[in-house]
Amino acid sequence: MTSLPPGIIILVGALLLPLLPRRAQAAGALLLPALGLAQLLFLAEGVFPGIELAGLSLLPVRVDRLSLVFGYIFHIAAFIAALYALHVRDTTQHVAAMLYVGSAIGAVFAGDLVTLFVYWEITALASAFLIFASRTEQAYRAGIRYLIVQVGSGVLLLSGILVHYQSSGSLSFDQLIGPDGNLGTVGAGVWLIFTAFGIKCAFPFLHNWLQDAYPQATVTGAVFLSAFTTKLAVYALARGFPGTEVLIGIGVVMTLFPIFFAVIENDLRKVLCYSLNNQLGFMVVGIGIGTELALNGAVAHAFVHILYKALLFMSMGAVLYRTGTIRASDLGGLYRSMPWTTAFCIVGAMSISAFPLFSGFVAKSLTMSAVVEGYYVLAFVGLLIASAGVMEHSGIKIPYFAFFGHDSGIRCREAPFHMCLAMGATAVLCIGIGWFPAPLYAILPYPVLYQPYADLGHSLTQLQLLLFAALAFAVLLRTGLYPPEQATINLDTDWLYRRLAPRVLRFATARVVSVRHNLGEAARQVGRSVMRAVLRHYGPEGTLARTWPTGSMVLWVTVLLAASLILYYV
Repeated sequence: MTSLPPGIIILVGALLLPLLPRRAQAAGALLLPALGLAQLLFLAEGVFPGIELAGLSLLPVRVDRLSLVFGYIFHIAAFIAALYALHVRDTTQHVAAMLYVGSAIGAVFAGDLVTLFVYWEITALASAFLIFASRTEQAYRAGIRYLIVQVGSGVLLLSGILVHYQSSGSLSFDQLIGPDGNLGTVGAGVWLIFTAFGIKCAFPFLHNWLQDAYPQATVTGAVFLSAFTTKLAVYALARGFPGTEVLIGIGVVMTLFPIFFAVIENDLRKVLCYSLNNQLGFMVVGIGIGTELALNGAVAHAFVHILYKALLFMSMGAVLYRTGTIRASDLGGLYRSMPWTTAFCIVGAMSISAFPLFSGFVAKSLTMSAVVEGYYVLAFVGLLIASAGVMEHSGIKIPYFAFFGHDSGIRCREAPFHMCLAMGATAVLCIGIGWFPAPLYAILPYPVLYQPYADLGHSLTQLQLLLFAALAFAVLLRTGLYPPEQATINLDTDWLYRRLAPRVLRFATARVVSVRHNLGEAARQVGRSVMRAVLRHYGPEGTLARTWPTGSMVLWVTVLLAASLILYYV
């Protein structure tokens, strides 16, 4: 089994799922990541034999520490999400989810850019069906927009690969940028590849597909989506662009701008999407710094983020599943009806806030230490502010407005057992990694000497930051200054190209048509004037059409002869 490429078991199994009875498909989907993980545990590091295809030398599989850590967490996340989706009786969702998982796993083990592109596109196509599966008009529209963006990212990636191959003759998926980390010295192909990765990683102004699509996915589909698409992009950036300094600035902006939108947003799953943007920023900063400590921090953060973000999406999904709504303005007081889901959500909230003894703390500390070691003062200040913001919108807002706050009067049952089991297992991992980070540190790409709890001052400083953020939330809420939860539509930068750009295009088109009409009318007026002038001289009644007298002809002959004589003698 170790001779098979990673992910192939899940991909083939996904295609076979429709052959199973509908009730057995969920169990089959649960079995596939377990088999894939078993294969991965016995997989040795190295490069699988290459293949020749259309004159190209391809390396479909490359196993190293960077790919392995993403492979481990992708399998774990897939198993947890499949367990959470055990009640689903929709063949489309199960097949799409497993194709999505298998292609994401295949992508992180791709040794060449062509193989990466193939898996990249499969993830785009398969994941879109997790949005379409909601079977609503909004989901359909969001899914189409999501598909356009993701396939567009693939087109850019393919274009970049072709240009890069023509200029370098290499298809190897290794570091694509020089040791100076300067994008200004690379070719157009590398720029296109970088942009493709940036779209999938939800860089600022390229991020709106995430908040647009994920909240429209099914209850279980959103859990899958939160784990794979953006983390595949993080892996691709870590593989191809470590030490690219522009990523530091991009990452800091990513951590900061979602705070405002998350605070005012009423849809709690959309709040989690803005929070996802924020957390990706920490990883991008680590990749941009590019030191061993920073890259370990980015990878560790991706690992734990998949877990606690899945836990938060599962808890909000359970709320949506039982109540039929996920709007904060409609919720509140659910801790009475859903105590287990409440507890699991709090664990996820404390993990994402990076409380000491939770998984987020032991991962984020690596990145923050790398920022300090590199003397990136502005980045450190930005990440500090962002950390407080995370506490506001994910650490407090999510559990408070869903489970506490005002009593909405909703009384429902606790989440189904398999959902609670999936959330409980994830919560145990979040706490276990926080207490015992050594196993996680042991599988990171580089040796880890850092000890997160060796410096008590660091833990106390983090606690102070989080407690002051909580105090600020309480004061703002008490004084009525915290933005109220209202059923409103908040405008993001996607308004620029979804609403403003079409209007500008329509206005410009109307002006062009008007100018074209005016120019055409002016040309016709000029034409009519010319024709009138021609007719005035050459028409039947025109001057040049009249019969000239003989005397006039003799006069003109005399004038011409006189002119010829003058010119001849002069």
